[in-house]
Amino acid sequence: MADLGIARVTRDAEAANTLTRADLADVVHRRLGLSRAESASVVERVLHHMCHALSEGKNVKVSGFGTFILRDKGQRIGRNPKTGVEVPIAPRRVMTFRASQIMRDRIAKG
Repeated sequence: MADLGIARVTRDAEAANTLTRADLADVVHRRLGLSRAESASVVERVLHHMCHALSEGKNVKVSGFGTFILRDKGQRIGRNPKTGVEVPIAPRRVMTFRASQIMRDRIAKG
C-alpha cells in the first residue's frame, strides 16, 4: 500500500493543478471546523479504507464521483516496440476508474 503520510505542499506549476491529501485535509479543517490533525486523520482513514477494500478485491463506489473497478487481465503476447521481439505479458489485476455521470457532466461544463 502507498505511503499514508500527508503529502507535502509544493509550489511548482504542476502541483498547482493537483489536489493532494493536504489540500483535502485543509478543506475538511475549514468546512467542518475540526483541528488540522483531526482533519488529516479523517482523510487518511477514508483513503485507508478505500485502499483496504481494493486490496481485498472489492470495487469502491463513491456516489456522485465514480467507481474504482478491479479487473483481472489474462496472459497475452506483447511486442517490444523498439526491437519487435514478442514477449509474454503475465496475467495481472488492474484498477480502472469510471467517473459518474454527474462528474462527467461537471467536467464537460468546465
